[in-house]
Amino acid sequence: MDDSRPVTVLLARFEDLVGAGLRSVVGADPHMRIVAADVDVDRLDAVIAERAPRVAIVNFGSLRAPADIRRLSAAHPATRLVVLANHPTPGECAQLLALGATACLGKEVERRDVLTTIHLASRGLHVTPHAIGATASTPLLPDVLTPREAEVLDQLQLGRSNREIAVALSVSVETVRTHARSVFRKLGVKGRRELATLSAHRR
Repeated sequence: MDDSRPVTVLLARFEDLVGAGLRSVVGADPHMRIVAADVDVDRLDAVIAERAPRVAIVNFGSLRAPADIRRLSAAHPATRLVVLANHPTPGECAQLLALGATACLGKEVERRDVLTTIHLASRGLHVTPHAIGATASTPLLPDVLTPREAEVLDQLQLGRSNREIAVALSVSVETVRTHARSVFRKLGVKGRRELATLSAHRR
């Protein structure tokens, strides 16, 4: 990437005050250029493909499911996804990073934190709320889900049984149990019931 060029940024649709704040903050930075703003979730794929932003700031609350992050990341690997959510926990951010996001922040973050995150994310560095203010070399969350755990998580959130997940992923039921226990531990939940509440809390 040419560091002398402004970082191109796409802004998804947010609540009025959040959206206006993002446009003001990002638009005022001479090292950034907004290539699209107020993009509805149903148009994200098309607009990212057309404008090819280096960073896309996505509203978690407008997504249909966490798996949308995996789909967007896979479809647009050159675009770094920065996800903004309401008071995300470390476990929730770990899930989002495992699904393909480059950064996860709360919507209440300060101006300088948004700008810092965009710059770090544009270089492929992972950022979470707890890494803000730390050095740029702050490591990725130690409890980030592995790709296989993220696949199991997707299946769990669909309400599937261990046997159904085993068939879908072509693994043994015991392997599913092992991954599920790891997912629960990393996300800080006791089991499927608590896991089911995460999406509601995140929006």
